[in-house]
Amino acid sequence: MTTPRTIEISLLGRSFKVPCSKEEEPQLIAAVEYLDGKMRDIRENSKAIGVERIAMMAGLNIAHELLFSGGGNSREPEYRERLAAMEAELDRALADQDRLFDQP
Repeated sequence: MTTPRTIEISLLGRSFKVPCSKEEEPQLIAAVEYLDGKMRDIRENSKAIGVERIAMMAGLNIAHELLFSGGGNSREPEYRERLAAMEAELDRALADQDRLFDQP
């Protein structure tokens, strides 16, 4: 695991410093570019005033896209499978704990 470093990003012309590992930097930059584009679209096409309100609206729009896009790149089945595997592992661990207390 690498130690996070701080990089500077820009959203709607405002600069922010964000911790990020070197390995994750390309993904962070892509996310920043996507979010900045969404925020600019909202600013240009709505009556939203204030960076915080624009950011909130962009976040809601992105969450909606993620949850309801139904596109071919949805990872929901993968997440459900991973959650089921974690749940099964927890059930096994808890069953072992229950047996500890069942002994006379």
